[in-house]
Amino acid sequence: MPQTKDELPDALYRAAQVRELDARLIAAGTPGFELMQRAARATWRALVRKWPAANELTVLAGHGNNAGDGYLVAGLALRAGWTVRVLAVGDPQRLQGDAALAHAESVAAGVVVQGWQAQSELRGVVLDALLGTGLSGEVREPYASAIKAINAGGLPVAAVDIPSGLCADTGRELGVAVCADLTVTFIGMKVGLLTGDAADHIGELVFNDLQATDEIFSDIPVCAQRLSAANLPALAPRAPTSHKGRFGHVLLIGGDHGFGGAILLSTEMALRGGAGMVSLATRPEHVPAALTRVPEAMALGTSSANQLMGLLEKVSVLVVGPGLGQASWGRALLSAAANAALPQVWDADALNLLASDCVQLPKDCVITPHPGEAARLLGVSTTEVQADRPAAALALSKKYSAVVVLKGAGSLIAHPDGRLALCHQGHPAMATGGLGDVLAGLTGALLAQDMDAFDAACLAVWLHANAGMQQGKFGLGLAASDLIPAIRQLLEEQAPCLK
Repeated sequence: MPQTKDELPDALYRAAQVRELDARLIAAGTPGFELMQRAARATWRALVRKWPAANELTVLAGHGNNAGDGYLVAGLALRAGWTVRVLAVGDPQRLQGDAALAHAESVAAGVVVQGWQAQSELRGVVLDALLGTGLSGEVREPYASAIKAINAGGLPVAAVDIPSGLCADTGRELGVAVCADLTVTFIGMKVGLLTGDAADHIGELVFNDLQATDEIFSDIPVCAQRLSAANLPALAPRAPTSHKGRFGHVLLIGGDHGFGGAILLSTEMALRGGAGMVSLATRPEHVPAALTRVPEAMALGTSSANQLMGLLEKVSVLVVGPGLGQASWGRALLSAAANAALPQVWDADALNLLASDCVQLPKDCVITPHPGEAARLLGVSTTEVQADRPAAALALSKKYSAVVVLKGAGSLIAHPDGRLALCHQGHPAMATGGLGDVLAGLTGALLAQDMDAFDAACLAVWLHANAGMQQGKFGLGLAASDLIPAIRQLLEEQAPCLK
């Protein structure tokens, strides 16, 4: 996963917006070449910090401003005594404006510039200055071959602004993309650096605003908000006279034959997430296990939807879907839930049944699809969802008038009013079953404690991802239940129970 720090900005932008910010900086009196020099110095500083013992640099340069940054970094490295070589993939004669000035300054300083060939040898630290944020279509030759050579070289790789071949707006790999160990990005944080395929490509992420002032950002709407410990919504502290009736009653519905564990994970998380009371409606055969695993929850063996009716009048939040199945039992229980005028979290098979038009989603819902479920809900392919995850999350939110959590690397939380939040934390060890069940239960618990649906989803996703990051440090074999005590601890650190 990308190694990011809290000094990264929370505001995320699309590539066109960052280009507008760049233009505003220039219009406000900072020459474009000065901005390019600032970017080069920021890249050079980050590169030296990352590889303090290095003394050789190979720059692969294209023919845009990204290449201009690379030529200036080459000059800085040469002056520092490094062995430096630039391999020009794009014809230097095509450079214009500030990039042409950067090339001229680099050559005048003594930097050796050669044309890139398929057999060109890469040495030392490799600096990717090939393609910038303007790329939208698939990478073409000769850039595709150059990127493949970088990735096959086994050398340390730094990328200027964005790894070449990665879409700045979506995080999608455009055919082929550089796998960098370090990415230094500028002015405004691009949303595509934190979702989609980005985690496989950016390495350590460093941001430099190039001295842009707050005025430059005025009236440019934020594309998405990066979730961080500093901007998370928080539960209110509890009064000393608090009692269970003040913190909601969550009813979790699911666990058909063969899937009892899923709903028990959700139930345990709802309890540990602070809900005042927790009830569980599941197959009668699963009640003994529920009483053993979570005796604090009130377990109702449910054979038909009619048995739910009295309980639905007593609870405040529903979590529906974990282990629900798509057979008649699950369909009947989901239909009963859909007719209840309560805040709800729908996950797993509840979403698959929703996609098949078996039921209508009620108001005030949070839905938590993974990309495959999102594709079914939108009637498109999973590939199309992953090609533009921010757009898919917003489209789902508008279609169902619900808060949407689009799970995956760089999880997104979308509101029907257009708000979009992004959580880039997590760990590859989280690629295991049951984690979605934990997230659903946690979201339900936060809703029960009177959190707004969007805020509850944002806090739940952040807690879930950061608990996974903590537990993932122990290596493979992460179990979904490992997250529950870690989430409880993080929740207390983020929103203490007492003042």
